[in-house]
Amino acid sequence: MKNFKIIDLHCDTIMECLTNGADFVHGDAHISLDKLDAGGSLAQCFAIWTPTGKSKINYGLENVGYYECFHMGRDFFKKAMEENKDRIRQARTVADIEKNKNDGILSAILTIEDSIFVEGKPERITEARDIGVRMMGLIWNNENCMAYPNRRDPKEHMLGLKDFGKESVKMLNEYGMIIDVSHLNEGGFWDVIDITEKPIAASHSCARAICDHPRNLTDEQLKAIGQNGGIVGINFYDAFLNEEKNDYTSIADIVRHAEYIADKAGIEALGFGSDFDGIDSKLEFKDFTGFPLIVNALEGVFSEAEIDKICYENFLRVMRDNE
Repeated sequence: MKNFKIIDLHCDTIMECLTNGADFVHGDAHISLDKLDAGGSLAQCFAIWTPTGKSKINYGLENVGYYECFHMGRDFFKKAMEENKDRIRQARTVADIEKNKNDGILSAILTIEDSIFVEGKPERITEARDIGVRMMGLIWNNENCMAYPNRRDPKEHMLGLKDFGKESVKMLNEYGMIIDVSHLNEGGFWDVIDITEKPIAASHSCARAICDHPRNLTDEQLKAIGQNGGIVGINFYDAFLNEEKNDYTSIADIVRHAEYIADKAGIEALGFGSDFDGIDSKLEFKDFTGFPLIVNALEGVFSEAEIDKICYENFLRVMRDNE
Protein backbone atom coordinates (compact mmCIF):
# COMPACT_ATOMS: atom_id res chain seq x y z
CA MET A 1 0.00 0.00 0.00
CA LYS A 2 1.29 3.46 -0.91
CA ASN A 3 2.19 5.74 1.99
CA PHE A 4 -0.37 8.51 1.39
CA LYS A 5 0.11 11.86 3.13
CA ILE A 6 -2.84 13.54 4.86
CA ILE A 7 -4.08 17.10 5.23
CA ASP A 8 -6.96 17.11 7.71
CA LEU A 9 -9.07 20.27 7.46
CA HIS A 10 -10.40 20.42 11.02
CA CYS A 11 -9.69 19.38 14.59
CA ASP A 12 -10.48 20.79 18.05
CA THR A 13 -7.22 19.69 19.66
CA ILE A 14 -6.33 23.19 20.87
CA MET A 15 -9.45 23.31 23.06
CA GLU A 16 -8.93 19.70 24.15
CA CYS A 17 -5.47 20.64 25.40
CA LEU A 18 -6.62 23.91 26.98
CA THR A 19 -9.61 22.61 28.91
CA ASN A 20 -9.00 18.87 29.38
CA GLY A 21 -5.25 18.97 29.78
CA ALA A 22 -4.45 16.75 26.80
CA ASP A 23 -0.73 16.38 26.08
CA PHE A 24 -0.04 17.96 22.67
CA VAL A 25 3.03 15.78 22.10
CA HIS A 26 2.38 12.33 23.56
CA GLY A 27 -1.24 12.49 24.74
CA ASP A 28 -4.17 10.10 24.33
CA ALA A 29 -6.52 12.55 22.58
CA HIS A 30 -7.41 11.88 18.94
CA ILE A 31 -4.45 14.00 17.89
CA SER A 32 -0.94 14.46 19.28
CA LEU A 33 2.39 14.99 17.53
CA ASP A 34 3.17 11.31 17.95
CA LYS A 35 -0.16 10.34 16.40
CA LEU A 36 0.22 12.77 13.50
CA ASP A 37 3.55 11.15 12.67
CA ALA A 38 2.13 7.64 12.97
CA GLY A 39 -0.93 8.42 10.85
CA GLY A 40 0.94 9.99 7.94
CA SER A 41 0.15 13.68 8.40
CA LEU A 42 1.47 16.23 5.96
CA ALA A 43 -0.39 19.18 7.51
CA GLN A 44 -3.02 19.46 10.22
CA CYS A 45 -5.50 22.33 10.43
CA PHE A 46 -5.78 23.38 14.08
CA ALA A 47 -8.92 25.39 14.84
CA ILE A 48 -9.19 28.09 17.46
CA TRP A 49 -12.73 27.38 18.60
CA THR A 50 -14.72 29.80 20.73
CA PRO A 51 -17.42 27.91 22.68
CA THR A 52 -20.83 29.56 22.95
CA GLY A 53 -24.10 28.78 24.70
CA LYS A 54 -24.10 25.65 26.87
CA SER A 55 -20.65 24.66 25.59
CA LYS A 56 -19.19 27.78 27.17
CA ILE A 57 -20.42 26.51 30.53
CA ASN A 58 -19.49 22.88 29.87
CA TYR A 59 -15.88 23.91 29.18
CA GLY A 60 -15.73 26.11 32.27
CA LEU A 61 -15.44 29.30 30.22
CA GLU A 62 -18.64 31.04 31.30
CA ASN A 63 -16.64 33.96 32.72
CA VAL A 64 -14.26 34.22 29.77
CA GLY A 65 -15.04 36.71 27.01
CA TYR A 66 -15.10 35.60 23.38
CA TYR A 67 -12.10 37.75 22.44
CA GLU A 68 -10.19 36.47 25.45
CA CYS A 69 -11.01 32.90 24.45
CA PHE A 70 -9.61 33.58 20.99
CA HIS A 71 -6.41 34.84 22.60
CA MET A 72 -6.20 31.71 24.76
CA GLY A 73 -6.26 29.56 21.63
CA ARG A 74 -3.78 31.79 19.84
CA ASP A 75 -1.35 31.74 22.76
CA PHE A 76 -1.57 27.95 23.16
CA PHE A 77 -0.88 27.41 19.45
CA LYS A 78 2.07 29.79 19.45
CA LYS A 79 3.59 28.13 22.52
CA ALA A 80 3.08 24.63 21.09
CA MET A 81 4.84 25.62 17.88
CA GLU A 82 7.77 27.19 19.74
CA GLU A 83 8.24 24.23 22.07
CA ASN A 84 8.07 21.64 19.28
CA LYS A 85 9.71 23.44 16.34
CA ASP A 86 11.94 20.43 15.71
CA ARG A 87 8.80 18.42 14.80
CA ILE A 88 6.08 20.84 13.65
CA ARG A 89 5.95 24.38 12.27
CA GLN A 90 3.18 26.78 11.38
CA ALA A 91 2.51 26.99 7.64
CA ARG A 92 1.03 30.19 6.24
CA THR A 93 1.46 29.27 2.56
CA VAL A 94 1.65 26.22 0.33
CA ALA A 95 5.34 26.97 -0.07
CA ASP A 96 5.72 26.68 3.73
CA ILE A 97 4.09 23.23 3.67
CA GLU A 98 6.39 22.09 0.89
CA LYS A 99 9.48 23.41 2.69
CA ASN A 100 8.46 21.77 5.95
CA LYS A 101 7.93 18.47 4.14
CA ASN A 102 11.39 18.68 2.59
CA ASP A 103 12.82 19.40 6.04
CA GLY A 104 11.04 16.38 7.54
CA ILE A 105 8.78 18.62 9.62
CA LEU A 106 5.00 18.47 10.07
CA SER A 107 2.95 21.53 9.13
CA ALA A 108 0.33 23.19 11.32
CA ILE A 109 -2.28 25.40 9.64
CA LEU A 110 -4.07 27.77 11.99
CA THR A 111 -7.84 28.15 11.42
CA ILE A 112 -10.89 29.63 13.15
CA GLU A 113 -14.10 27.87 14.15
CA ASP A 114 -16.71 30.56 14.87
CA SER A 115 -15.94 34.21 14.24
CA ILE A 116 -18.01 35.32 17.23
CA PHE A 117 -14.86 36.82 18.81
CA VAL A 118 -14.81 39.42 16.01
CA GLU A 119 -17.89 41.06 17.58
CA GLY A 120 -18.45 43.30 14.57
CA LYS A 121 -14.91 44.70 14.58
CA PRO A 122 -13.13 44.25 11.23
CA GLU A 123 -9.75 44.91 12.84
CA ARG A 124 -10.08 41.53 14.57
CA ILE A 125 -10.24 39.82 11.19
CA THR A 126 -7.03 41.69 10.36
CA GLU A 127 -5.54 40.42 13.62
CA ALA A 128 -6.46 36.85 12.67
CA ARG A 129 -4.74 37.32 9.31
CA ASP A 130 -1.64 38.73 10.97
CA ILE A 131 -1.18 35.70 13.24
CA GLY A 132 -1.37 33.42 10.20
CA VAL A 133 -4.97 32.18 10.23
CA ARG A 134 -5.53 30.62 6.81
CA MET A 135 -9.16 29.50 7.04
CA MET A 136 -11.99 31.15 8.94
CA GLY A 137 -15.34 29.61 9.83
CA LEU A 138 -18.03 32.26 9.89
CA ILE A 139 -20.10 30.63 12.63
CA TRP A 140 -20.56 27.71 15.00
CA ASN A 141 -23.88 26.69 16.55
CA ASN A 142 -25.17 30.06 17.77
CA GLU A 143 -25.95 33.36 16.05
CA ASN A 144 -23.08 35.83 15.85
CA CYS A 145 -22.22 39.17 14.23
CA MET A 146 -21.89 37.62 10.77
CA ALA A 147 -24.50 34.95 10.30
CA TYR A 148 -27.00 32.39 11.55
CA PRO A 149 -26.22 28.72 12.26
CA ASN A 150 -27.81 25.69 10.65
CA ARG A 151 -31.27 24.87 11.99
CA ARG A 152 -33.98 22.27 11.42
CA ASP A 153 -36.56 25.05 11.17
CA PRO A 154 -36.75 25.80 7.40
CA LYS A 155 -37.29 29.53 7.89
CA GLU A 156 -34.31 29.92 10.21
CA HIS A 157 -32.18 27.69 7.99
CA MET A 158 -32.71 30.03 5.03
CA LEU A 159 -31.83 33.30 6.76
CA GLY A 160 -29.09 35.10 4.86
CA LEU A 161 -25.81 36.59 6.01
CA LYS A 162 -25.94 39.76 8.05
CA ASP A 163 -24.54 42.90 6.42
CA PHE A 164 -21.32 42.57 8.43
CA GLY A 165 -21.05 38.95 7.31
CA LYS A 166 -21.26 39.99 3.67
CA GLU A 167 -18.52 42.57 4.19
CA SER A 168 -16.46 39.96 6.04
CA VAL A 169 -16.63 37.59 3.05
CA LYS A 170 -15.14 40.33 0.86
CA MET A 171 -12.49 41.06 3.47
CA LEU A 172 -11.50 37.40 3.79
CA ASN A 173 -11.18 37.20 0.00
CA GLU A 174 -8.95 40.26 0.03
CA TYR A 175 -6.78 38.79 2.81
CA GLY A 176 -6.44 35.42 1.10
CA MET A 177 -8.15 33.57 3.96
CA ILE A 178 -10.32 30.59 3.00
CA ILE A 179 -14.00 31.05 3.93
CA ASP A 180 -15.28 28.04 5.87
CA VAL A 181 -19.05 27.42 5.61
CA SER A 182 -19.33 24.42 7.94
CA HIS A 183 -22.01 25.12 10.60
CA LEU A 184 -23.44 27.95 8.47
CA ASN A 185 -27.12 27.75 7.56
CA GLU A 186 -28.15 27.29 3.93
CA GLY A 187 -29.30 30.87 3.36
CA GLY A 188 -25.92 32.13 4.50
CA PHE A 189 -24.19 29.55 2.33
CA TRP A 190 -25.83 30.86 -0.81
CA ASP A 191 -24.88 34.42 0.08
CA VAL A 192 -21.25 33.30 0.41
CA ILE A 193 -21.43 31.59 -2.99
CA ASP A 194 -22.87 34.76 -4.54
CA ILE A 195 -20.24 37.06 -3.01
CA THR A 196 -16.97 35.14 -2.90
CA GLU A 197 -14.46 35.43 -5.69
CA LYS A 198 -12.30 32.59 -4.38
CA PRO A 199 -12.76 28.89 -3.58
CA ILE A 200 -14.41 28.13 -0.25
CA ALA A 201 -14.32 25.18 2.14
CA ALA A 202 -16.84 23.23 4.14
CA SER A 203 -14.05 22.04 6.39
CA HIS A 204 -15.98 19.36 8.27
CA SER A 205 -19.33 18.48 6.66
CA CYS A 206 -21.03 15.52 4.99
CA ALA A 207 -23.76 14.76 2.43
CA ARG A 208 -27.34 15.49 3.49
CA ALA A 209 -28.84 13.02 1.00
CA ILE A 210 -27.19 10.20 2.93
CA CYS A 211 -27.69 11.59 6.42
CA ASP A 212 -30.49 14.14 6.78
CA HIS A 213 -28.95 16.61 9.22
CA PRO A 214 -28.95 20.41 8.68
CA ARG A 215 -25.18 20.42 9.33
CA ASN A 216 -24.79 18.44 6.13
CA LEU A 217 -24.81 19.75 2.57
CA THR A 218 -27.58 19.26 0.02
CA ASP A 219 -26.83 18.06 -3.51
CA GLU A 220 -27.22 21.63 -4.74
CA GLN A 221 -24.70 22.89 -2.19
CA LEU A 222 -22.24 20.15 -3.09
CA LYS A 223 -22.52 21.01 -6.78
CA ALA A 224 -22.06 24.71 -5.99
CA ILE A 225 -18.86 24.00 -4.03
CA GLY A 226 -17.57 21.95 -6.94
CA GLN A 227 -18.34 24.76 -9.38
CA ASN A 228 -16.71 27.25 -7.03
CA GLY A 229 -13.49 25.21 -7.01
CA GLY A 230 -13.87 24.61 -3.27
CA ILE A 231 -13.56 21.59 -1.02
CA VAL A 232 -15.65 19.51 1.40
CA GLY A 233 -13.85 17.79 4.27
CA ILE A 234 -15.73 14.70 5.40
CA ASN A 235 -16.63 14.89 9.09
CA PHE A 236 -16.06 11.69 11.10
CA TYR A 237 -18.93 12.27 13.57
CA ASP A 238 -21.44 9.41 13.46
CA ALA A 239 -24.48 11.74 13.65
CA PHE A 240 -23.45 13.35 10.35
CA LEU A 241 -22.53 10.07 8.68
CA ASN A 242 -25.37 7.73 9.57
CA GLU A 243 -28.97 8.44 10.59
CA GLU A 244 -28.97 5.43 12.93
CA LYS A 245 -26.97 7.56 15.42
CA ASN A 246 -25.41 4.55 17.09
CA ASP A 247 -22.43 6.48 18.50
CA TYR A 248 -20.13 4.51 16.24
CA THR A 249 -18.19 5.79 13.23
CA SER A 250 -17.42 3.15 10.65
CA ILE A 251 -14.94 3.38 7.81
CA ALA A 252 -17.67 2.16 5.45
CA ASP A 253 -19.80 5.23 6.24
CA ILE A 254 -16.89 7.56 5.49
CA VAL A 255 -16.28 5.83 2.17
CA ARG A 256 -19.99 6.05 1.32
CA HIS A 257 -19.98 9.83 1.83
CA ALA A 258 -16.72 10.13 -0.10
CA GLU A 259 -18.22 8.37 -3.12
CA TYR A 260 -21.36 10.49 -2.97
CA ILE A 261 -19.59 13.83 -2.59
CA ALA A 262 -17.18 12.97 -5.39
CA ASP A 263 -20.15 12.16 -7.62
CA LYS A 264 -22.03 15.38 -6.87
CA ALA A 265 -19.21 17.91 -6.40
CA GLY A 266 -16.39 16.23 -8.31
CA ILE A 267 -13.29 14.42 -7.10
CA GLU A 268 -11.43 17.75 -6.93
CA ALA A 269 -13.83 18.94 -4.20
CA LEU A 270 -13.25 16.09 -1.76
CA GLY A 271 -11.08 16.04 1.35
CA PHE A 272 -10.98 15.03 5.01
CA GLY A 273 -12.25 17.16 7.90
CA SER A 274 -12.16 14.70 10.77
CA ASP A 275 -13.37 16.94 13.62
CA PHE A 276 -10.96 14.98 15.83
CA ASP A 277 -11.10 15.99 19.50
CA GLY A 278 -14.45 17.60 18.82
CA ILE A 279 -16.47 14.40 18.41
CA ASP A 280 -17.37 11.73 20.94
CA SER A 281 -18.50 8.76 18.83
CA LYS A 282 -16.49 5.56 19.04
CA LEU A 283 -14.22 5.33 16.01
CA GLU A 284 -13.53 2.08 14.17
CA PHE A 285 -10.03 3.48 13.45
CA LYS A 286 -9.51 4.87 17.00
CA ASP A 287 -7.77 8.21 16.27
CA PHE A 288 -5.41 9.88 13.79
CA THR A 289 -3.20 6.78 13.77
CA GLY A 290 -6.05 4.98 11.98
CA PHE A 291 -6.00 7.21 8.91
CA PRO A 292 -4.17 4.55 6.84
CA LEU A 293 -7.14 2.21 7.40
CA ILE A 294 -9.49 4.81 5.90
CA VAL A 295 -7.20 5.42 2.95
CA ASN A 296 -6.84 1.69 2.41
CA ALA A 297 -10.65 1.40 2.15
CA LEU A 298 -10.69 4.22 -0.42
CA GLU A 299 -8.32 2.21 -2.62
CA GLY A 300 -11.19 -0.08 -3.49
CA VAL A 301 -13.17 2.84 -4.90
CA PHE A 302 -10.74 5.49 -6.18
CA SER A 303 -7.54 5.43 -8.18
CA GLU A 304 -4.18 6.25 -6.63
CA ALA A 305 -4.17 9.66 -8.30
CA GLU A 306 -7.68 10.39 -7.01
CA ILE A 307 -6.70 9.41 -3.47
CA ASP A 308 -3.76 11.81 -3.61
CA LYS A 309 -6.26 14.55 -4.46
CA ILE A 310 -8.51 13.59 -1.56
CA CYS A 311 -5.68 13.24 0.94
CA TYR A 312 -3.90 16.53 0.29
CA GLU A 313 -3.76 17.88 -3.27
CA ASN A 314 -7.26 19.35 -3.33
CA PHE A 315 -6.71 21.41 -0.21
CA LEU A 316 -3.30 22.62 -1.40
CA ARG A 317 -5.00 23.89 -4.56
CA VAL A 318 -7.74 25.68 -2.60
CA MET A 319 -5.14 27.20 -0.30
CA ARG A 320 -2.99 28.31 -3.22
CA ASP A 321 -5.99 29.78 -5.06
CA ASN A 322 -6.77 31.88 -1.99
CA GLU A 323 -3.23 33.15 -1.44
